[in-house]
Amino acid sequence: MGMYQECPQKYKFRYVHMLPEQPKYYFAFGSALHEVMEYIYNPANPSFPTLEEALSFFKTHWDSTSFDQKGYQYMEKEAQGFEEGRRIISAYYGKHGNTLKHPLSVEMKSTLDVDGLSLISILDRIDYLGEGRVQILDYKTGKTVHREPDQLLMYQKVAENSPAVLQLVQRVDPAVKQVRVERLCFYHLPSLQELTFERGDDKEMYEFWQKVLGVADEIRAGKFAPSPEENKCRWCDYRNICPVFTGKEYDGPSGWGAKIPNVPPPAHNPFAAPAPAAAPKTDGEILSEKIDRLGALTQEEKRLRGEISALMDKLGYKRHFGTKFRAERTEKEKTVFDDRQKTLDFLRSAGLLNKTLVPTQSSIAALLSDPSVPEETKARLRALGRQERESDLQITEAE
Repeated sequence: MGMYQECPQKYKFRYVHMLPEQPKYYFAFGSALHEVMEYIYNPANPSFPTLEEALSFFKTHWDSTSFDQKGYQYMEKEAQGFEEGRRIISAYYGKHGNTLKHPLSVEMKSTLDVDGLSLISILDRIDYLGEGRVQILDYKTGKTVHREPDQLLMYQKVAENSPAVLQLVQRVDPAVKQVRVERLCFYHLPSLQELTFERGDDKEMYEFWQKVLGVADEIRAGKFAPSPEENKCRWCDYRNICPVFTGKEYDGPSGWGAKIPNVPPPAHNPFAAPAPAAAPKTDGEILSEKIDRLGALTQEEKRLRGEISALMDKLGYKRHFGTKFRAERTEKEKTVFDDRQKTLDFLRSAGLLNKTLVPTQSSIAALLSDPSVPEETKARLRALGRQERESDLQITEAE
């Protein structure tokens, strides 16, 4: 939403054409420190790591990302970034090392479907304050920090309406029926300063949500007109392919594998009127293009998932970061039924065939967790299958 408000055309390049931006050193730096905070406060660990362990964790994460991926221009700057990270971690332990407490969660990914939108948020840290009240804390690593109303109000909207957050609170306080965000905090790691903001009132939340719905409607309608400004355009990664500078709509390759052309913009007034539009395409032509684009992206996704999984296996990683996204692998056991006919004969004799609707591997395996199926029948069905470990690769935004 923030990028669309900054420039709808930039949003289109990033999320419609899916052209990656250039790596930014401040994203890599912030990602590394977020990982350290997650490591320190992980509720799954009964004890907190020592300062030496946290510094070692930081170094391992830092070294796992290449110089090019970090986005620094010079090796000296990268070295300075590493030392600054060590300084921040050491100072954090000096201030908080003796008073560390486990939060409700760290780096919680929450999905909320509401009003036709699917909101995906990653909450850096949730602290429980009792009686259904929580504090949402977001780590900041930039030079300065200030109140960002849209981000704070989105956290409040998600946390107070997400079933996942409610379930998290009910684990420690089963009587809670409704979550209330009591405080919204930005913690500025470089200065060790915590900025606390009041929750949004009903009027502020209503106005914010109407703005969100308005942005969503404009995106659905394909409204991506550029909003050029000199300082904003000067640092934009898409400047060389933007219609403001080229005088025509971008028609190059799309997808995460596409490279932004490294060519200078035409020598003309960047804010001049665009060239006359070409003849409009028919709905059938547009549909064909979209089908081809989706097919190509699907093939590219399958190929990249295979390559990522193979490299993570080779390196022994369960989680790894890009500049904007992170990959995480999880494994689970599933039951596989190799002898289909024998399995179907058993289901038919046990009167379970009608419960599967369509007898697929997953629908048959689902019977093993169906409370209406007798345990003895489950045991016989389980004996017809075999256990197999399945790997799942999840790609999520790093922040």
